[in-house]
Amino acid sequence: MGLQQRVDLPVEKSPGDSVFAGTINESGSFEYRVTALANNSTLARIIHAVEAAQGSRAPTQRFVDQFARWYTPVVFGVAIAVALLPPLFMGAAWLDWIYRALVLLVVACPCALVISTPVSIVSGLAAAARHGILIKGGVYLEEGRKLRWLALDKTGTITHGKPAQTDFVTWGNALASDSRSIAASLAARSDHPVSKAVAQAAQTDGVALLDVAEFNALPGRGVQGQINGATYHLGNHRMLEELGQCTPELEQRIAALETAGKTVVMLVGAKAVHALFAVADTIKDSSRTAIAELHALGINTMMLTGDNPNTAQAIAAQAGIDRAQGNLLPDDKLREVEQLARSGKVGMVGDGINDAPALARADVGFAMGAAGTDTAIETADVALMDDNLRKIPTFVRLSRATAQVLMQNIVLALGIKAVFLVLTFTGQATMWMAVFADMGASLLVVGNGLRLLRK
Repeated sequence: MGLQQRVDLPVEKSPGDSVFAGTINESGSFEYRVTALANNSTLARIIHAVEAAQGSRAPTQRFVDQFARWYTPVVFGVAIAVALLPPLFMGAAWLDWIYRALVLLVVACPCALVISTPVSIVSGLAAAARHGILIKGGVYLEEGRKLRWLALDKTGTITHGKPAQTDFVTWGNALASDSRSIAASLAARSDHPVSKAVAQAAQTDGVALLDVAEFNALPGRGVQGQINGATYHLGNHRMLEELGQCTPELEQRIAALETAGKTVVMLVGAKAVHALFAVADTIKDSSRTAIAELHALGINTMMLTGDNPNTAQAIAAQAGIDRAQGNLLPDDKLREVEQLARSGKVGMVGDGINDAPALARADVGFAMGAAGTDTAIETADVALMDDNLRKIPTFVRLSRATAQVLMQNIVLALGIKAVFLVLTFTGQATMWMAVFADMGASLLVVGNGLRLLRK
């Protein structure tokens, strides 16, 4: 029987195999035995893993918040000392030193320092939103510049999530036009994803369809039908073996296509194989460019997928991804992300509920905002609204630019105040200078922060 899980290509199951709750049966019917309670199902374990991963992430403490907590009371104490100590112990004029103390309070006001952070962060968040990147908080914008690893789901993230025909090979003495027309005619009568991909490719190329008689679906194998009085089969490797049409050369060609991560179906006539069709989930045009940009930014990449290892390695090689792991369940993806986190900050990109635990555990979780599930979007820290992976390098560059502006604002605010504090103690600073040092510095850091809107 053909069983379809979250991926678009069905997974074949036979008696004794395990199936997940929520699995869709493609055809026929079957009996199954429940082996887990509702609170111990795969879905329940995913929810528990998400909760645990979210709880393990400690909140970030910003430098400005810690600095301002001690800065203000210290400055106030210094101002009181400036106003009282010289007149009491040095015989200085009271009015002169009280004036200096007031100037000191105005100069040392932490407004510019405190306002520099939120203005820069909000400007960065607004700039990201203009690019279709929705960030759930400034802390994630700050974390982006520290990423050293990015883990990516495959289906719907790197690939389109929809199978498409990638190869067509005639076999023996068969004519290409006749083989495509016959195969497309059989495929058009089936609702199997592989058949749909073959039919769609033929329709795109304008291949004419023929009348099919005695059509019959063969669950787990393929389809058969009569065209112009001759019987044809369109099916998988198992069907080919049952028809006794396997040859060493054919086996070698099929193995080469399957090693490349493709699903192969054959058009078989009464006495011979006429053609091979390979179907695969194709890579998005933007994926290769995005991976190259991430590498240029010094970020390593790893693909985590539930598909078989051959498919994982093939897709990773095509996209230029550094490492790939296949046959992973949600808990396995979470474990891989935790291992990557040992070597630096890690991000995770996904679109399904299977990715939710890893998204929650990652330092920055990215969800596909258009095609992603509600659970993935809710769990992630960043949503890419057009499902374009090139938004992630943009996010990293914006994060680094935001960090530079934050540092510039802190240095600018403290530097201006330091200069005027020295002038205050030497008696050269006046109140209007103090006002400039306070409000002028505030306006400067606000203007500098707003530059991020142009990024």
